[in-house]
Amino acid sequence: TFLLQKREGGRAVTIDSAFSRDGSFKMKGGPVNYPEMVMLSARDSRMRTTFYLENSKISIAGKLDSLFAAKITGSKTQDEYQGFVDSNKELNDQYSGLFNEYQTARQSGDTIRISEIEKQAENIQDQMIELQKSFVRNNPASFVSPSILSSLSYQMEADEIESLINGMDTEVQNTSLITDLKTRVEAMKKVAVGQKAPDFSMNDPEGNAVTLYSRLGSKATLLDFWAAWCSPCRQENPNVVKVYKQFARKGFDVFGVSLDQSRDAWLKAIEDDKLTWTHVSDLQYWNNAAARMYAVSSIPASFLLDENGIIVAKNLRGEELLAKVKEMVEKQ
Repeated sequence: TFLLQKREGGRAVTIDSAFSRDGSFKMKGGPVNYPEMVMLSARDSRMRTTFYLENSKISIAGKLDSLFAAKITGSKTQDEYQGFVDSNKELNDQYSGLFNEYQTARQSGDTIRISEIEKQAENIQDQMIELQKSFVRNNPASFVSPSILSSLSYQMEADEIESLINGMDTEVQNTSLITDLKTRVEAMKKVAVGQKAPDFSMNDPEGNAVTLYSRLGSKATLLDFWAAWCSPCRQENPNVVKVYKQFARKGFDVFGVSLDQSRDAWLKAIEDDKLTWTHVSDLQYWNNAAARMYAVSSIPASFLLDENGIIVAKNLRGEELLAKVKEMVEKQ
């Protein structure tokens, strides 16, 4: 049995299904509003392939044990997507090769080679991002563009995202991906550098409601989004502790917002990492109300606020955070 599915709210929703006899099957449905990425999977197996579903006769030919490599014809949007994938193949192959070299260098402890590989990988990533942006700019009528821009948006500022959206054809702008992205852009604008940080209220570990604004007044306040389960957050915590210890008495404070689901895990991480500042959470994971308000899409994420709650910097790490906080607390 084969399932035709699409992603909705982070889960796979089945649109249709069909039983294969003698190696073939058919599915037929009413018109779709616009081309959309869907997934064809074999039930009770991990075999699947993705393609753009649109109002045309689409043929999929392949083998069950390599369904991911099935040949798909009949979808204009799928052809556009495949052309995009092919244009990225060389860079993808280079990146995969570097990843293998990186693993080898780590096992041998070759720190010089590790550093070289990281720089090369960063350069390739930059080229890949530019290729994706170019596709969106040069294909305003393609229904592939919303998917590419949606993935790219987590590494972009609101103005650039909005500019790319505005360059798309009206029909493409009306897709659900772009509608959702427009909502996110509006949230991003409200928490851009130079804006006043929006206030919110959330419970501390004892169940007491605490507002962000009640904790302002210090020369510098770090609004820090993190979680016990987030390895990069836990790796960054010692840096935040270092800055806090050095400048707390000079006018630096931290307001921690956890995206945890488990209260016990949250409290244990606070204790283990020696995070001795104010903490709040609604224990709603990625649905954390403050994280949604601040358009947080990955953690750790942070906003550095001045004494009036104005956002002066975002996502500073390590020495960059230390230098900026030092500048803020020591200025007259």
